[in-house]
Amino acid sequence: MNKSILIGFAGLALLAQPALAQSMMSAGSMKAGNAMSSGNMMSSGNMMSSNSMMSSNKAPALTHVAAVVAGINGDELDLTGADGSKTAVTLTDKTRITYSVPITIDQIKPGSYIGAGSQADAGNTLKAVEITVFPESARGAGEGDRNWDQGPNSRMTNGTVSQVVGTNGRSITITYNGGQRVVNVDPTTPIVTFAMADRSALTAGAHVSVRGMKTPDGKFVASVVSVGKDGSVPPV
Repeated sequence: MNKSILIGFAGLALLAQPALAQSMMSAGSMKAGNAMSSGNMMSSGNMMSSNSMMSSNKAPALTHVAAVVAGINGDELDLTGADGSKTAVTLTDKTRITYSVPITIDQIKPGSYIGAGSQADAGNTLKAVEITVFPESARGAGEGDRNWDQGPNSRMTNGTVSQVVGTNGRSITITYNGGQRVVNVDPTTPIVTFAMADRSALTAGAHVSVRGMKTPDGKFVASVVSVGKDGSVPPV
């Protein structure tokens, strides 16, 4: 596999994992905001007034939706939520589309590179909410331990599995630069890997998880679309 494909796969790995997609888009919004602020400080007179008006515009809002594909028409992806709500999503040539492929915990072994979303219980024990197993070409993507957006006691940990203990419920030790976490996994925990996909995967009835930006004019522009393979539901 050539270097450009490997780099693309690693970048896709970041976007395919919801928490990382969220953090990347947040960082992009902050950079845009900082650039506008810098422009306001440097300008004067009419230019300052113009830039101030620009900076007063609302930055695009980060948006996430989990739904089922109702149809696709050109660059518009129509979705239906579990509550029957309708969402129109705009696809661009920069929208990344991946398959979310369910796998079993037996495919997680020492040396596997994973991302584990977890929730701490009252005793501060971490229980896995979802796990993504990355392909070897994406090893190192998003390595580290960070707060997750699924609750005040939730974390996202990306690293190398150093130990797997247990048979039914299992305990996984994840090692990353600067530390390690132990996460408990039960038989109901969703475990997935991912594969590259394209718009042909967006068929009616497919379950999707979409993250993107809502522009000031109300459009929901998708940055990443994760499609459940073979009728599966991708992690949030």
